[in-house]
Parts: sequence; structure tokens; C-alpha cells
Amino acid sequence: MTLYSRVFLADDDADDRELFIDALKEIDLSIHCLYATNGETALQTLENDILEKPELIFLDLNMPKINGKQLLKHLKNSEPLSAIPVIMYSTFFSDNDIADIKTLGASHYLIKHTRFQELCSSLRTILDQRWP
Repeated sequence: MTLYSRVFLADDDADDRELFIDALKEIDLSIHCLYATNGETALQTLENDILEKPELIFLDLNMPKINGKQLLKHLKNSEPLSAIPVIMYSTFFSDNDIADIKTLGASHYLIKHTRFQELCSSLRTILDQRWP
């Protein structure tokens, strides 16, 4: 069992979303994962007052409409959402990306794995830690 039972993923790539969700199921079937396919939908979903807020948010760096950095900035400036830890998620992070997302308030970043077991291992490590 992990420390988080409600996770949110914003990622525009269907294959990456499916792999991520399958990995969560492999780690702990009790984890509920809600997702959005772009930054704009993610923002609308997360700002919905009816929705039970996630305990951990994963944001793809490169998404249409609102990218991951823009969404991170908005979340960290939104009182009801600012306390939720955000893990940035991408195939590549430049040194500038890492500096930017740390400045914007990301708790951590995760490189997208193409191998299922590597993704499971990385997610398990993240889900077993309390993030600021």
C-alpha cells in the first residue's frame, strides 16, 4: 500500500497515459487515477469544487493548450490546489526545464520510462514518499 490513494495525471499522449495507469494498478489496485488529455482540461478538472482533490499530481511538461510549466504555475498560485505536490513528467528535461519547474514549485520530476518495470519502480519510489 502506498501513501497516496488519489492521483491525477495530465498527459496528452494516450500510450503514455495507458502505461502510467497500468503501472499504478500494478503497484496498488486501490490507487484511483483521474486524468486529463491536455493542460486546459486538467485545469478545469482540478478547479472543479465537486471533485475530491488528488493527493499527488503528475504533469506532462509538453501539452497542448496549456503546457506543464504554465499549469504548474497556475496550480501553485491557486489556494485550494497549491498544497498538492506536483511531479513533472516528461521524456526529457533540459537543465533550464529543471531550474524552471523547481522555481515554479514542483516537488520532483520523473523521466518517462519506455519499460514497464522501470516505470513501476520509479512510481513506487515516488508513491512511497511524502512530498512537500
